[in-house]
Amino acid sequence: MPFEADQDVPGLIVKFGDYPLHHGGVGAIRSLGRLGVPMYAITEDAYTPAASSRYLKKAFVWPTTGAEDPGRLVEGLLRIGRRIGRPTVLVPTDEEAAVLIAEHQDELAGSFLFSRVDPALPRRLASKQGLHELCVEHGIASPASAFPESYEDVVAFADTARFPVVAKNREAFVRRTRPAVNGTTRIATREGLLALARDWGTRPGVILQEYLPREEAEDWIVHACFDQDSSPLALFTGVKVRSWPPHAGMTANAYVVDNPELADLAARFIKQIGFSGIIDLDLRFDRRDGQYKLLDFNPRMGAQFRLFENESGVDVVRAMHLNLTGRPVPEGEQRAGHRYIVENIDLPALLAYRRSGYTTPHAPARASGTELAWLAGDDPLPFLTMLARFVRPGAKHLYQLWRTNRRGSSTTTK
Repeated sequence: MPFEADQDVPGLIVKFGDYPLHHGGVGAIRSLGRLGVPMYAITEDAYTPAASSRYLKKAFVWPTTGAEDPGRLVEGLLRIGRRIGRPTVLVPTDEEAAVLIAEHQDELAGSFLFSRVDPALPRRLASKQGLHELCVEHGIASPASAFPESYEDVVAFADTARFPVVAKNREAFVRRTRPAVNGTTRIATREGLLALARDWGTRPGVILQEYLPREEAEDWIVHACFDQDSSPLALFTGVKVRSWPPHAGMTANAYVVDNPELADLAARFIKQIGFSGIIDLDLRFDRRDGQYKLLDFNPRMGAQFRLFENESGVDVVRAMHLNLTGRPVPEGEQRAGHRYIVENIDLPALLAYRRSGYTTPHAPARASGTELAWLAGDDPLPFLTMLARFVRPGAKHLYQLWRTNRRGSSTTTK
């Protein structure tokens, strides 16, 4: 490794909510732990994959829902900081954590290190409506969108919309408390939309978007880390081959693919909005008009970040830790052709994609190397723990998603 991390500055994986099988957190623990950085993590219980990693110094068991009072969450973080006993780099793995850190920077600054940013920006970026407004403001392409304020607005939209359309929860923070839809939902007909809308209440918390046909599109991802001047410390581009649920969910299989046009687009947008820290972007290239359309902006580490590493061994988490500890971030080309596989969801995704006939033209014919999300020879226990926890509930969850997909084939599709 052509650089050394500051081993006197620990890292803390910050996550809120009940999702113990999170491979991104395990990846961050390994990434910094392999450099000798002491790693800590907030976990749902003592038997999560993250808690079993050999690179984890201590798991702080703290069950949360993500909907707690922010003051309570801040106080909990400060208690953890006091137990660690020295300034610690925060690594948020979900929107709730990223927004909380941004909105309470002054309170957390004494115990923790993190990228300073406009306190209101991460919440706006995590909001589907806020992101759409920023895209319009800065000339970034995104799907045509509507934000109904009533059932009557939904009816008016349905009368003129071209189906199918896509419905998403408008705000990221309702997904665990009062979601209008269970994730990204493709709605095939006017009648299907109105049937769903009757359950959305007087103020529908949804965004309705044009559907970008998968036959005419390709899914791309950008992971990057930016300094306080919004200049890239590390910036990577890749193409998503499969996701679960199909075409709308978490990355299951992806490749590193050089895309200078996309890298430039992402860097310019970040500079315009003044963001600093780690980002995870999802974009869809629309072959009909030749535009990359921004679908999601995650103002934090993405679960598949370990897909990307440059020739110097830098990924976005390492870049952030080096930068926050005052060390230079070595430059280097990304390892083009590298592949990332999430073992527990790629098999069902593979079967679904084979049936759909979807292809990814920019994916290399052969991988130059493969990074597995769970299995690692130097750290096998997270993989075994994942298997033990995944078999029954995971199979049940996959079956429920499959049934939702089948039941809604004429109206809604996950």
